[in-house]
Formats: sequence, structure tokens, C-alpha cells
Amino acid sequence: MQLFSKRKMWHKRPLKDSYDVVIIGAGVHGLSTAYYLAKHGITNVALLDRGYLGGGGSGRTTAILRSNYLTPQGTPFFSESLGIYETLSQELGFNLLFNQMGRLDLGHTESAVFGLRMRTEFNRALGVDSTLVGPEQIKKLAPAIDLRAGKDLPILAAMHHPPSGVIRHDAVVWGLARAVDEGGAEIHTRTEVLGINRSGDQVTGVRTNLGDVRAGVVVNATAGWCSTVAAMVDVLLPITTHPLQAFVTEPLKPFLDVSVSSANLHVYVYQTDRGEVVIGGGVDPYPTYSQGSTLPAAEELAKHALGLFPCLRDVNILRQWTGLCDMTPDYSPIMGEVPGVRGFLVTCGWGTWGFKAAPVAGKRMAELIATGKMPEQIAPFSITRFAEGRLVNERAAAPAGAIH
Repeated sequence: MQLFSKRKMWHKRPLKDSYDVVIIGAGVHGLSTAYYLAKHGITNVALLDRGYLGGGGSGRTTAILRSNYLTPQGTPFFSESLGIYETLSQELGFNLLFNQMGRLDLGHTESAVFGLRMRTEFNRALGVDSTLVGPEQIKKLAPAIDLRAGKDLPILAAMHHPPSGVIRHDAVVWGLARAVDEGGAEIHTRTEVLGINRSGDQVTGVRTNLGDVRAGVVVNATAGWCSTVAAMVDVLLPITTHPLQAFVTEPLKPFLDVSVSSANLHVYVYQTDRGEVVIGGGVDPYPTYSQGSTLPAAEELAKHALGLFPCLRDVNILRQWTGLCDMTPDYSPIMGEVPGVRGFLVTCGWGTWGFKAAPVAGKRMAELIATGKMPEQIAPFSITRFAEGRLVNERAAAPAGAIH
């Protein structure tokens, strides 16, 4: 009896000299765009990645999914993405290990609680399931938490967002990659883009370490490296790249079945199905492309995590890692065409929440490429908003991800 399938997840193919669409970056955003392009009948597509599949930001995320944002542009967008994730395992025929555990955003001060109340009401008005809860309900949802009564920054209230969850990041990459391969697109890892070719204001293809490739459409889906790629067509993105550090502990018996985030402490905590505790926080305050982890960051995260969960005092840290976040001034993404460079599209500026947005971002970017019309869901995120003064300020919805 054959216990394991010999079917390959995806195939290695020779790089052709011409495609309809070239996507730079084979992470979740590039893969999602290719996946939805196939649904529009566009399959002559190449995904190019200088590393291994999903080895960039997609492999360095803590993969928290949520839709409790603040703006009328961002909230429905992330809500649609979360809805896609809820059925994506069935659609791909691949278990993505989505644990819809819910989330608590803590408020430690009157001003923080005011902000949470505003976000909660805004969510409810837009059909997103969020509720403001008090200390008693918080303790029921997270029994191990220290409510900090009598201490500095006591927990006064929290925004409870039941649809939130966590997902296995590599499973999402593998599931999408298999579907993309079956749909006819090609995945080319260890293929570095060295330049982008143009004829006047029209993109004509890319230069790679394996030779030139022609294409009428080039998509920049390179997360922390998006500014470097955009510079190849003389486009200056309003983006700075910051490291974001996290760590995971040794496995423990289950004690936490909701993710917890604190704006004031700049930390978030959740426990995986394997028992490990994932702890992360805000991006580092300095811009860099370094992905090296630092002891001061680990100490800071550990200190704040212990402020919420003293029971973790004697627990060992297993591993620490760093990803790169492409931060815009208004904490919202940049999506769509770039004026003055026809055929060059960007899906970047995702900051600390790119993984949770990948399905809807890919779906709408594919729609734009296939129809030539800007979908209304991503129109507010055009790069032109910065010159036109139409910022989409989502900083308040990034409690543990703000620069501090």
C-alpha cells in the first residue's frame, strides 16, 4: 500500500524568455496574485525570487489574522481577506492549520480604552465582530493573565475580536504554490532580478542572473525590498524598511487559547497548537535591511510579556528571528500602477500586516491586471494618495506594531 503521494508540490522548469506577467517575489503576495490571475485565464506568468520559496517576509511572520482595523478603507479590505482565509484550506485542498482563537487588544489607560471603544464601534458599524469587554471577561478568556491591579498600567478593558486567529505560514505558502503550479504559472527560485527593462515609459521585461525576460507587466511584490526594486525604474517609494523581531518559547501545556496584544506594552502573545508561546512586538525604531536578531529586543519583549503573563518567568526561549517591514507614513499599503511607468505595478508597504492581507490583495491585483480597471477595494491605496493628501491612517490599528 502506497502511503505517500509521489506528486510534486511544484515543478522546476526552465526560465523562458517571455511571459505575459512577471511577478518579482514568490511570497504569499506574489503567489496569491498568480493564483487569482489563473482564475482570469492568465497563466503565462513567472514568479521570480532570489531566495527559496517563501523565504522572505512570508517565512518570518507570526501569521496573525484579523480585521479589527480603524478606517473605512482598511476595515472592509482586511475583513474580506479574513473571510477568504476561512475557506482557503477547502479551496486549495490543503490544510493551512487555521486556528480561529480570537484576539484581545488590551487598554491600560483611559485614552487607550477610548481608542478601543472607537475602533469597536467602527468595526460593528462595518459588520466586523468586535466587542469591548471588561477585566472580568478578560480573565475568563485568558485565565493566566495578570490584570495588573494596583500596578502601573492596569488592564482596564479590551477589544475582543472573535474572528481573529493564527495560521501556519509555510502551509499557506505551500498550498498556494501547489495551486499556482497546477494553474500553469511558473515558480523560479534562486532567480534574482538585477534590473527592469523599459522602452520609453513602458516596462518591457526584467534582467535576471539567468538572462533577460520579456514581459508587458511586472509586479513588485518584494515586501521589505520593494524600494530597491522600485528604484530600478527610477520610482521613489514613500517607504522605509524596519526590522521586526519575535521569538518563540519551548512547548508548554495549553494555558492560552486567545491571542493577546498590548498597545502600551508594545507586545503580543499567543500559544501555538504545539504548545510554544509566540511573543512579538513593534518594529525596531531604526531603518535597516539587516535580519539579525538582537539581545536587547529579546529582553524588551520578554520583560513586557512577563508583565502580562508572570507564569512564563522560568520558560526557555527556543529561537528568535527578524523580518523586514516596509512601512509607509500612514501605515497603509501601496497597491496598483505607478504613474509614468506603464506596466509596472506594486503591492507593497504592508508593514506588519502583509500576511493577513495576501488573499484579498492578490485577488484585487489580479483583477486590475486582467481588466485594466482599478478595483474599488484598492483604489484608496494608490501611490497617488500621498501627493493628493488622501492618507489612510491605520496607525491606531497597529497597537503592537507602531514604531516607538
